[in-house]
Amino acid sequence: MRCLLVAGLLFGGTLGLIGGLLGWGRFGGSCSAGEAPNTPKPLLGIAPPSGGGRPLFPQHPRVPPSPPHRQGAAAGPFRAEMAAAFEHLGLDPRLLRAVSELGWAAPTAIQAEAIPAALEGRDLLARARTGSGKTAAYGLPLLHRLLRAAAPGAAAQAVRALVLVPSKELGQQVVLSLRRLAAFCARHVRVADICAHTDLAAQKPVLMERPEVVVGTPGRVLAHLEARSLVLRHSLELLVLDEADLLLSFGFGDDLKALLCHLPKIYQALLVSATFNPDVEALKELVLHNPVIVQPQEPRLPGSAQLQQWVVRCDTEEDKFLLLCALLKLALLRGRALLFVGALARCYRLKLFLEQFGIAACALNSELPARSRCHVITQFNRGLYDYIVATDEEALEAPVGQPPQKKRKGAADSKGKDPEYSVARGIDFQNVAAVINFDVPPTVESYIHRVGRTARADNPGTALTFVLPEERDRLAQIEDRLAGENGGSMLQPYKFCMEEIEGLRYRCRDAMRSVTKQAVKEARLREIKEELLNSEKLKTYFEDNPRDLHVLRHDKPLHPAIVKPHLRNVPDYLVPPSLRSIAKPNLKKHKRLRLSHAGAGRRGGPTTRRNANPLQSFKYTRQRTKRRATKSS
Repeated sequence: MRCLLVAGLLFGGTLGLIGGLLGWGRFGGSCSAGEAPNTPKPLLGIAPPSGGGRPLFPQHPRVPPSPPHRQGAAAGPFRAEMAAAFEHLGLDPRLLRAVSELGWAAPTAIQAEAIPAALEGRDLLARARTGSGKTAAYGLPLLHRLLRAAAPGAAAQAVRALVLVPSKELGQQVVLSLRRLAAFCARHVRVADICAHTDLAAQKPVLMERPEVVVGTPGRVLAHLEARSLVLRHSLELLVLDEADLLLSFGFGDDLKALLCHLPKIYQALLVSATFNPDVEALKELVLHNPVIVQPQEPRLPGSAQLQQWVVRCDTEEDKFLLLCALLKLALLRGRALLFVGALARCYRLKLFLEQFGIAACALNSELPARSRCHVITQFNRGLYDYIVATDEEALEAPVGQPPQKKRKGAADSKGKDPEYSVARGIDFQNVAAVINFDVPPTVESYIHRVGRTARADNPGTALTFVLPEERDRLAQIEDRLAGENGGSMLQPYKFCMEEIEGLRYRCRDAMRSVTKQAVKEARLREIKEELLNSEKLKTYFEDNPRDLHVLRHDKPLHPAIVKPHLRNVPDYLVPPSLRSIAKPNLKKHKRLRLSHAGAGRRGGPTTRRNANPLQSFKYTRQRTKRRATKSS
């Protein structure tokens, strides 16, 4: 265990993210006369609310992930009619071609207002909801300005634009978006990413090439400025602060003030955020000079035609787990989804609970190292995983006007947590069909940023919130704030018929009893162990101390969660009669059966392979030959 203590001081992270199979979609069944062919059947015995035959969970087929901030028609060859909506903005033709390749038919509200103001050289303070295309709102004018001055005979190459982001994951996403926009001018505009917390010497060669755009966190950029591997005093023309409301809340206030001392006196500044709060006002006074405020007249969340928001009232904590088990295990939900919980321990508890039923799940939290978090997000966006159990620990701060709670004696501190972590902010999880709030968020801002992970751009989405009696007051405050912004109630109650799934309750109780506090602790230790074994930084240590590596590999868990195999399969008699036409409790098993039956009647199928096997088709005929020989004699 000595290596756990030594290496645990270097890492503080917990690894655990393997996606799940979650689904949202149309429900099958025959249609009555005059009924639309895709009209959904009642979910859990309850008919959809009045107001139309729209499915509770819209269809989200499994398609390859689309580019970030997709805005309309499918990508394809360059077409003038697609870029016509952007031509009046006066952008470079190469950028218009990239816009066409990305399939953006028309600029969003924030892009239509922010791009012209930024092209005029004015400082900008922009606020827009999540998924509205804020990255392109500052990325297009940034690239246009760099291309306009990249004419032959211009000054020597230098860093002319700096983009500050609050987290490494968001920085990786911004770099990818800027490179896609600069796809047809990559020789003239190069984008460098220095967000990763590697050695400064490893990033120095990238900065020595003098890229035109640098993306990084304030702390990382300041470290390079103090090491003189990055010089901005005589070359910087444009400064961008993305997700500005998080830059101060993540503890970058002192770094920002020190960083501004290394910048020239005159430069253009663009400040972009999803919310306006005191932190944004402080940055406005610190960075901007007579800015143009761009705030499109739109709600912070899409309307009900694009985003459906439902509330399910649960009487007990057990009802939450039972409802989630029924939705996932009976395959009533189709598509990819994010499950948000309120604490790190509950994140692992829910993960282990789903594993009891054979549902692969994962935990994404602040204890996970940044490189592992980025890898998990990339795998999710590629479609390898279908859902994530995540914590929104930035939302766990005390609401405005309330004193912070005193920390009880013996409570776990946040020493091992990454201060830059926030899964609900800025990260573009692609093709997310739904967001499930397993725990009610504490503030309306937290709710907006959670739900904002779905229904991005023009894609539909669904938000489902489980509410206990003690959480209803908090949800009422969120509902009142959203109703005031949108002119009507956004959260609609959806009463599930819990009596229909009572047959699954005893299985749910068995699974909950297996997930003890000690099992949760062992799960977190197991993630730390896997992270240590896969660590690149600890390879040298383990080479010098092979005994520690041997002990770490063969260290057995003390009290692991006991997985009961019988919970994986749901017998037909437990499926509610009203759901048997749409529920698919053992989907994988049925798939294997169909494949075996289909292959049996085909050429080269299992039957043909069995006959062609010489160990099964060989016949011993030697004795028969001897008998014939004796008869002839």
